[in-house]
Amino acid sequence: MTQKDKGIDLVVGASGYIGTNLVEYLHANGRRVRAASRNIEVLEGRDWDGVELCQADALQPHTLDPALQGIDTAYYLVHSMAAGKQFPELDAEAARNFAAAAARQHVRRIVYLGGLTPDDPRSEHLKSRQETGEVLREGTVPVTEIRAGMIIGPGSAAWEVIRDLVNHLPIMVTPRWVFSRSTPIALGNLLCYLADVARHAETAGEVYDVGGPDTLTYADIMRQYGKLVGKKPIIVPVPVLTPRLSSYWLRLVTAVPTNIARALIDGLSQDVIARDDRLIKLIPQHLMNFDEAANDALNAERQHAVPACWVDSAAACETFKPEYSFYAKQEKGSATTQATAEDIWAVVCTIGNNGDFFYARGLWWLRRAIDWIVGGPSLRRRRRHPTELRVGDVIDAWRVIAIEPEERLTLLMEMRAPGAGVLEFSIVEQGDERRIDAQAFWHPAGVWGLLYWYVTLPFHSILFRGTTRAIAARAESHQ
Repeated sequence: MTQKDKGIDLVVGASGYIGTNLVEYLHANGRRVRAASRNIEVLEGRDWDGVELCQADALQPHTLDPALQGIDTAYYLVHSMAAGKQFPELDAEAARNFAAAAARQHVRRIVYLGGLTPDDPRSEHLKSRQETGEVLREGTVPVTEIRAGMIIGPGSAAWEVIRDLVNHLPIMVTPRWVFSRSTPIALGNLLCYLADVARHAETAGEVYDVGGPDTLTYADIMRQYGKLVGKKPIIVPVPVLTPRLSSYWLRLVTAVPTNIARALIDGLSQDVIARDDRLIKLIPQHLMNFDEAANDALNAERQHAVPACWVDSAAACETFKPEYSFYAKQEKGSATTQATAEDIWAVVCTIGNNGDFFYARGLWWLRRAIDWIVGGPSLRRRRRHPTELRVGDVIDAWRVIAIEPEERLTLLMEMRAPGAGVLEFSIVEQGDERRIDAQAFWHPAGVWGLLYWYVTLPFHSILFRGTTRAIAARAESHQ
């Protein structure tokens, strides 16, 4: 019997890191796939031809039955660690809702991706991952749980933390977890396990540990990554960095949100080692060692083969460089107005005409002058048209890379700077009003890129708030 005959695979949490990659992996292997997320707009931006999209939120049970109708295998990839302290309760509630809905819709199998767990886990994150699997198994639909530790692949939070630490800090003061051991697994290896495990009847109701062939400390991982990119990090572990303090420190040098950073560090504080080889025998494949997996991840980015939204990887808009952070530092300013979207858009489309960026003209001219001094293009380029924009147009040191009329304008920074930057203007409907957002995404390159961000951050904060207010005022004057 073919997979097509068996029915449809549902990926819940398809907008997340693993979900996005799994959808593409399944689809590329001829599987019928339905992708579900609570934010269907994100899925619609993925350009997945032949993949059915639907909106579903495991915390809203009424949305689950339509998503699960006609499903053979449901991949449950939902975690709430970005929700703050209440994430364990939310994860348990979501799992309970999903198990009940899967039973009502007669789903054949649930495949759940959990986390490798020590015998006595201290991490709330790891405890929650374990509890989620237990809640799913309380239902009547057979569950197969795959537990993985650190995943080596572009966009994986733990992998990107390692990259940012090595790229940004020649000397790093680290918590004691740097000597915890892990069995990192390549993204491709994990996807193969997830895709194939439900095809084996004997895996129903089982829990499997998966990992790569190497058992490494996080210090080992950072040193080996450093060799691949030509860096020699000096690692100084200190006992005073608690998980809380470590999460704030991590937030300074990476773009991982503090809540997620804290959950990650909690999980890194103990050894997380795969102790099970049953799946290796059942689903044979070449398991990449760390160096192979890391090179595979870097090559995927070099080839722009990263299935992510552009704002997650602005560095890939032009030429990939391994020292660029994958995730972006962000700063935003907003203003509300009763002006129409048409009038707002008309104002936005005049950006940079005769050097006019709506607010604090002196600061913009100072930036242009500095860029000119270091050999940048700011003072040498002019707009093609004073009020009209199209993709590819240059505006000062910016290039238009995306246009959604009356909704969004996206500009890629081309001035000489240690990193890759994007500036985005968006118009959001809010009842009788519209909100104008100006948001910067900065992917720092090494320690200088990080310093550049923090030096300019106070100016960005002032500039973006003032700019959006100025756009609102001009749009209102058009009415």
